[in-house]
Amino acid sequence: MKNYRPSRWLRIGIPVLLVLIWLVGGSIGGPYFGKIDEVATNDQSSFLPSSAEGTQVQERLGDFLGSETIPAVVVVSSDTALTDTQLSELTALSEDIAAIDGVGEVSPPIPSDDGEAVQLFVPIDASGEVSDIVAEVRTLVQDEVGDGLEAWVTGPAGFTADLVKGFLGIDGLLLIVALGAVFVILVIVYRSPLLPVLVLLTSTFALCVALLTVWWLAKAGIFLLNGQVQGILFILVIGAATDYALLYVARFREAIGTGQSRWTATVQAWKGSFEPIIASGGTVIAGLLCLLLSDLASNRALGPIASIGIAFAVLSALTFLPALLALFGRVAFWPFIPKDAGVVLPERFDADPAKAMDAHPVKGLWARQARFVARRARTVWIVCTVVLLAASVGVLQLKADGVPASDLVLGASEARDGQVALAEHFPAGSGSPVYVIVPQDEVTDALTVLDDSDGVDTVAIASADSPTGQAGIALEGGEPVISAQGPPGTPAPEPTVVDGDVMLVGTLTDAADSLAAEDTVRDLRAAYADAVPDALVGGSTALDVDTNDTSIRDRNVIIPVILLVILVILMLLLRAIVAPVLLILSVVLSFGAALGVSALVFNHVFGFPGADPAVPLYGFVFLVALGVDYNIFLMSRVREESRAHGTRPGILRGLIATGGVITSAGLVLAATFAALGVIPILFLAQLAFIVAFGVLLDTFVVRSLLVPAVAYDMGRVIWWPSKLSRRDAEATTTGTDGDDDIAVDHLTRAEYRATLDT
Repeated sequence: MKNYRPSRWLRIGIPVLLVLIWLVGGSIGGPYFGKIDEVATNDQSSFLPSSAEGTQVQERLGDFLGSETIPAVVVVSSDTALTDTQLSELTALSEDIAAIDGVGEVSPPIPSDDGEAVQLFVPIDASGEVSDIVAEVRTLVQDEVGDGLEAWVTGPAGFTADLVKGFLGIDGLLLIVALGAVFVILVIVYRSPLLPVLVLLTSTFALCVALLTVWWLAKAGIFLLNGQVQGILFILVIGAATDYALLYVARFREAIGTGQSRWTATVQAWKGSFEPIIASGGTVIAGLLCLLLSDLASNRALGPIASIGIAFAVLSALTFLPALLALFGRVAFWPFIPKDAGVVLPERFDADPAKAMDAHPVKGLWARQARFVARRARTVWIVCTVVLLAASVGVLQLKADGVPASDLVLGASEARDGQVALAEHFPAGSGSPVYVIVPQDEVTDALTVLDDSDGVDTVAIASADSPTGQAGIALEGGEPVISAQGPPGTPAPEPTVVDGDVMLVGTLTDAADSLAAEDTVRDLRAAYADAVPDALVGGSTALDVDTNDTSIRDRNVIIPVILLVILVILMLLLRAIVAPVLLILSVVLSFGAALGVSALVFNHVFGFPGADPAVPLYGFVFLVALGVDYNIFLMSRVREESRAHGTRPGILRGLIATGGVITSAGLVLAATFAALGVIPILFLAQLAFIVAFGVLLDTFVVRSLLVPAVAYDMGRVIWWPSKLSRRDAEATTTGTDGDDDIAVDHLTRAEYRATLDT
């Protein structure tokens, strides 16, 4: 049974069947790239936990305002005081805007105190296509506003539209840039026109099938999907699938270069790459699923969505690519086809590893790297550690406590420009008020808190009897008095009462997305906790506060859990304790250095205003999970070699054998994540830099120098408490001490040639 060889029909039929299955899945899933908008949402409140105070207020807004809407603010300004004719034209404009589908009752033009500007409040149906409605409003405003006037559409709806516009390139531009970068790298690495195509097909079809699965799960309401999660899914699947494919290609090339048939090479490559690919993919999936502990629905959604993508990346690398290479064989590597080179170099040296390598005939980049590590192991790992620790100091300058909504979109933003114009003539918080829901019999105390706040300019109360949906309210003689609407003698409107509660509406002095406005909301909540404990404070600013607070909580909870989960997986994979602990420490150190350097670049090179609290969390998830990937590729090969040749020889042999493939994989993954930078969204641009830089740091410093050097310095103790830590393997082959043998003298010429080629 051991020597069983399938018939020729099976050797051809199995690969053909696998290819056909993937072709069918890809052809079905491909068209879903254009359907993401049907199941995606960018409503911020939908991602907050139901227990958040801002969410509770958001869910009740429709009861007080008559419908669930997102406010937009039209700002029109002039260099001089507006004339009566211009005001009349703007009144007609408000009526035309109200006629647009999806727009509610628009307020009449509200002049500023200086008479040089007006604002119109435009409620937009939250259940509709907000970005499309805002675009129609903007077109109408620009067409009808007369000469000498400038106009902008801003407010929460305006910022939402700009954000959606920023994500427009995520289906086309992002994929083109990512796949193009990967193709160029693969052509340079393999110098073959066909093999890069086969590898890209592996990642592309994995993405198509993953997207098909994710679309239907989102359609069923199992989890939420937004543009941010979508972009990360695309990049993660392309990068991970390519990495796993490169690992398989290296094994296949090694096998077929020794003269093996296509089928035998496929079987050997599959056996050699199965465990590290499964372990690597499982580690990433385990890390991503830790996001299910998040209170933010966007984070919880990313966990299973990205895990599905990784699962299909693993499946594609272990089925689709092997089938393709089994069919193409050596032709896949044309014009540099691996040739039969089964001559084995001298088996061993009975000398010190470093000295033996000096005399050894094997040359090349990774042989020189191994020689350097063998000579200066302790110096190498100490210097690397000091440099990484120094870079980590930059973390102290990381500003990850949230950024204004106006800064989320990089480049031009009409909503941001309109917010600036609004602040010049009106209270900066106009159009994005703070909502306070309080029991009707506690209105006096609630109103007192708002009046005492320096961050609140004016106060109104929700009233269905008022044409605008709200009426002015103020304390007179210690009692709340609602302003009458209309000519003298008109009775004051009654406040809207829902379940015994009323809603106060406060116009903020500062821009709703500013840190000052967030401080105002926090102060109001603290004051209400004493004065009116049942009060709920909401609004767009409150949603920002709740989102940031929840993100910080998630970061503090999830990061330790991810470390623990990955540590356990590494222990099971390597059957040891010391080596996994060293790997985890190395990856954490690498992450700290990447984040420290990123903080300095963000602050002093790009001039970013800060970062979302989720940026360090996402960066940690990807860097730790993916950084451990490369250590798994390395250490699984080291363990394999150590079992046959001893620990220190195994370390150096593993370094040489995996050097080319891991470096190529690191470059590919860095390039794919860097592609996120083409999307003009601050969060994605920062994540792109952190992960791309961190992956390169892992590839060229941590995996190439730090881990091999510290492992070589410690010797076989890294395998403690497994039998490998007590096994004197070299004694059975050389008669020398177990840590004093050569690593690379067992390389076949095919292995060496593959090392040089990659």
